Amino acid sequence: MTHQSSPPFLIPPNAPFTPEQRAWLSGFFAGFAAPDDSSITPLSPEANAAVMAGADSDDGAAPWHDQTLALESRMQLAQGRPLRRRLMAAMAQQDCGQCGYICETYADALATKKEARLNLCAPGGKDTARMLKALAAELDQPSLAPSIVAPVEPTIASTPGCSRDIPARATFASRRRLNKDGSEKDTWHIEFDLGASELSYKVGDSFGVFPKNDLGLVDQIIAMLGASHVTPVRDKTLREALLSDVSLAPAPDTLFELISFITGGAQREKARLLAQGKDPDGDAVTLDVLAVLQKFPGARPHPEAFVEALEPLQPRLYSISSSPKATPGRLSLTVDAVRYVVGKRKRLGVASTFLAERIAPGDSLPVYVQPAHGFALPDDFATPIIMIGPGTGVAPFRAFLHERAATRAQGKNWLFFGHQRSACDFFYADEFETMKAAGLLTRLSLAWSRDGAEKFYVQDRMRQSGRELWAWLAEGAHFYVCGDAQRMAKDVERALVDVIAEFGARSADEAVAFVAQLKKSGRYQQDVY
Repeated sequence: MTHQSSPPFLIPPNAPFTPEQRAWLSGFFAGFAAPDDSSITPLSPEANAAVMAGADSDDGAAPWHDQTLALESRMQLAQGRPLRRRLMAAMAQQDCGQCGYICETYADALATKKEARLNLCAPGGKDTARMLKALAAELDQPSLAPSIVAPVEPTIASTPGCSRDIPARATFASRRRLNKDGSEKDTWHIEFDLGASELSYKVGDSFGVFPKNDLGLVDQIIAMLGASHVTPVRDKTLREALLSDVSLAPAPDTLFELISFITGGAQREKARLLAQGKDPDGDAVTLDVLAVLQKFPGARPHPEAFVEALEPLQPRLYSISSSPKATPGRLSLTVDAVRYVVGKRKRLGVASTFLAERIAPGDSLPVYVQPAHGFALPDDFATPIIMIGPGTGVAPFRAFLHERAATRAQGKNWLFFGHQRSACDFFYADEFETMKAAGLLTRLSLAWSRDGAEKFYVQDRMRQSGRELWAWLAEGAHFYVCGDAQRMAKDVERALVDVIAEFGARSADEAVAFVAQLKKSGRYQQDVY
């Protein structure tokens, strides 16, 4: 790989941007300096006239489209942009497909009023929903409404299992715990039998699971309502509706609005403030549906009004950890069971504990496959790959390795895996050691954060192996990251920039631009959340 000259469009150190914004912008402008043989398609006369009139003066760039940026930072980057772009910036930027769109097409559908639901962005949660609600108010102002948007419609496939709107059914086959005794985590290898569902998937895709709520939690809520579990709601019983139809965490603003209508005095004012996103008692972040009923014990909403005030229970997406070429008809996930305590009450991750403890082998459930957006193995089987997957982030890379084995791909494979303790948190240890002994897994680099006096992470191992890491990149390796967006993914990218600067003989700005070019060319791919 030849050394590239320093790109001319780098953001100066004194520019008023955060480090993340500055890094993105440096890489973005570096992309303009990179050779590009594509031709520029001129605007149509109609679109050009609209742009000249200021209806949608947007250059198409989306510097906020970064899962690692906080909502506030994303909205700052979108400030002054057309409404549809600000709507996009309010999304979680994961392009996960849980909403039935990707971030850009969901925003376009909202902007053109082809989609009315503001609460579909599951990863963004209440913060995104509130921001979308505020932005959507501008849609009633004709002067601000976008006029040249041509949104891409969500793909509603007719084949069951190809979209969340038409799920297929799969059979829960088995579960086995991946942690050994002594671990602080509870992680499971989950197997599904796809049977005659005709579901198909590729490595890198995600699997959508429609869970059910915990029956114990449902019955506590019914008791707080003072209702019977067989009270009819939505042509079913109250218990059935609360089990399968609605989300019980976190509490939506519409529930606080309902509470404000049926209470008075200080309680009413407190509920109104919570509905506006304020936090009068400093506990808003802990309020799930049961906690709201406990906070306002005098409020006894009618069961039907109560259910209507709740959000739909959304499917949950998990990275697939199997290869259809290695195990046809079967599909696996790697799932952390989420349990935590607030006050004296244990809270449960609805889908993770559903898979880890509540569903039984042989039970069927609605599911679908969410195709990956830019997260896949290289087309050339000889291309080396570097995979960074701590914790459950290892899931798609297990799939990658099984796929490379099944296709007899000759490219080198390097996996970085990390967790807390080597003795009890080394997921798929036997598989990976066998792959290493067979030569499929060229390098296996491990990092344990609780084994020594100081915490040691995958990004530390990357820096330690920097010379070899740069050599692989220089050979054309593709670089993959899967896992936590807010911390791990940022730290991994910083480590990669450091490695490129030190061993690639580049300045810090040139190293940032190099990583940006890797992303632009598809050689740096992320599946983060």
